Amino acid sequence: MENIYLNIKNIKKEVGDKIKLVSVTKSRSVEEIKKAYDAGERDFGENKAQEFLTKIKLLPNDISWHFIGSLQRNKVRQIIEYTYLIQSVDRISLATEINKRAKNINKIQNILIQINIGEEKSKKGCYLENLDDLIRHLKSLDNIYTRGIMVIIPIGSLSENKYYFNKTKQIFDKLKKEESLNFKMEILSMGMSSDYKVAVDEGSNMIRVGQGIFGKRIY
Repeated sequence: MENIYLNIKNIKKEVGDKIKLVSVTKSRSVEEIKKAYDAGERDFGENKAQEFLTKIKLLPNDISWHFIGSLQRNKVRQIIEYTYLIQSVDRISLATEINKRAKNINKIQNILIQINIGEEKSKKGCYLENLDDLIRHLKSLDNIYTRGIMVIIPIGSLSENKYYFNKTKQIFDKLKKEESLNFKMEILSMGMSSDYKVAVDEGSNMIRVGQGIFGKRIY
């Protein structure tokens, strides 16, 4: 059995207290999540709408939930009330739906733009060629607050990891010059269990860790 408390403590010691840790709870039991909660964690990330909706009913209501998986437009209405930060906004149609549903419940929804930095067909995320159009649209929406960027980089060597993280940081820094009232570059969410140390070295201020906290998934 994993020592969840110890894993969290070690990660925080490695990255320092300026880095926000999001505990990724996909396929994790409520009991495991409660252990991370008891260790002081309040930011948790879910990938699937149905699993997310089941868990929130069984867990404390002071958790900040991050939606980090691919989000279908028809699921937005179900999750919007409970989600602190949607990290996976990658297209205009999804942004429009989030804005509409947020407006219906009088909410300003925090989001991150997910960029497909490696332009991998197997991964979701906005391609760089479409980024300007998405940003222009996001700036026009009254019930969305864009707070930064999220990436999932291609699996590769240490030098390849550094390349993609550095490339994302450069985009982040460039977009800082284009900030407006509802469009800021505050959060750079990059780095997972296998590569968060490199991500932090390259400028990440938010990491998403599942296996590094809870151990290997058993399906």
